[in-house]
Amino acid sequence: MSKKRELKLGAFIPAAGHHVAAWRHPLAQADAGVNIKHYIRLAQTAEKAKLDAIFLADGLAANFFSGAEGKTAYGGTFEPVTLFSALAAVTERIGFIATASTTYEDPFLLARKFASLDHISGGRAAWNIVTTGSPHAAGNFGYEAHPDHALRYERANEFYDVVTGLWDSWEDDAFQRDKASGFFYDPAKSHRLDFNGKHLKVRGPLNVPRPPQGYPVIVQAGSSEAGKEFAGRTAEVIFTAQQTLADAQAFYRDVKGRLAKYGRRPEQLKIMPGIFPVLGKTESEAKAKYQELQDLILPEVGLGLLGGLAGDFDLSKYPVDGPLPPLPETNNQKSRQALMYDIATKKNFTIRDLYLWVAGARGHWTLVGTASQIADELQSWFENDAADGFNLMPPVLPTGLDDIASELVPELRRRGLFRTEYSGTTLRDHLGLERPQNRFTEESRAVSAE
Repeated sequence: MSKKRELKLGAFIPAAGHHVAAWRHPLAQADAGVNIKHYIRLAQTAEKAKLDAIFLADGLAANFFSGAEGKTAYGGTFEPVTLFSALAAVTERIGFIATASTTYEDPFLLARKFASLDHISGGRAAWNIVTTGSPHAAGNFGYEAHPDHALRYERANEFYDVVTGLWDSWEDDAFQRDKASGFFYDPAKSHRLDFNGKHLKVRGPLNVPRPPQGYPVIVQAGSSEAGKEFAGRTAEVIFTAQQTLADAQAFYRDVKGRLAKYGRRPEQLKIMPGIFPVLGKTESEAKAKYQELQDLILPEVGLGLLGGLAGDFDLSKYPVDGPLPPLPETNNQKSRQALMYDIATKKNFTIRDLYLWVAGARGHWTLVGTASQIADELQSWFENDAADGFNLMPPVLPTGLDDIASELVPELRRRGLFRTEYSGTTLRDHLGLERPQNRFTEESRAVSAE
């Protein structure tokens, strides 16, 4: 008898919360970005709720928000892998999804870093692959300009092949550590990669044993055409921003439909749209909570946020109570720019309306109501081929995650949609994902069978 399908739930926990004004809220931890006690509390809350993982996005440049310098909380936060290594020591089951760039990072160092996190955590690591949307990173790495979008995805494909190849450097039983014989490892079970591509040239092997999960779980968040194709080839989890059931169903069909050409099955990819849940004991209480946050938005901060989401353009010269103007196609976050236009058009929003609307969820699905009302919506998407789970985006931290753990998760359990206990120890166990075979072991088996 097949196991009943259950929701996958992650918590996206950026510093003081997702709302652009979260750090100003009376209940927020204003110094959250560099407060380890704050993150320990969040990780342990998520684990107590039996969530699959906690997730952190990351950028490689300080985001000052043009026109709102000094008024946002995006100036300084921990590097995710470093932070998760610390959190692994104070948790046992919760997974850790860290973001790292294929455009500006080195593949050998990245492979080593994530393999180390997987070992430190006992198999709970995941790599959220990004090509980096912000052009501001270029100057921090000696570049005059941000590489072209298509070129970034070309490099990303090579980068993925290099990193996963390095994780296969050692077969699972390569390290004998036999004091009697003097063999620390079996040389026959160590493999050089010798990758020579258009963008990358890497010898190997990696100087870390194969990760406990084989590979840390591969996560991806791009929704452009190039991003979806890359996800079809590589991703095991994809985060996406969708606004309606129909749009979410179309995205779900589209991306899962790309897997077959790469020899993959639909169940090998979990699609988890982002949701921004504002929970209250009553609907009116939830709406009041949301409005309290909206009232904290400084106009210049809202305008700067929207300018970034619309493709890193300065919108201050346009009438704030006029429509979002036609803007050149961006080389940055193409899918997010398209989403901004789609929302503005469908809702007939002015620039002010739009920045107020995106201030919380950045284009993800905003749900304001009771646990039962929000669970109704999640259940509908889950049961109608629009999602395998959700990436939960608390408005304010730590209280927003507390609300999810104490109100939303119990409601989902009452409906039989979410686990009551972990059934495994690794993130792959939680997500129901297979452990990948070592490519070199597979090759040797194939040769020996001939």
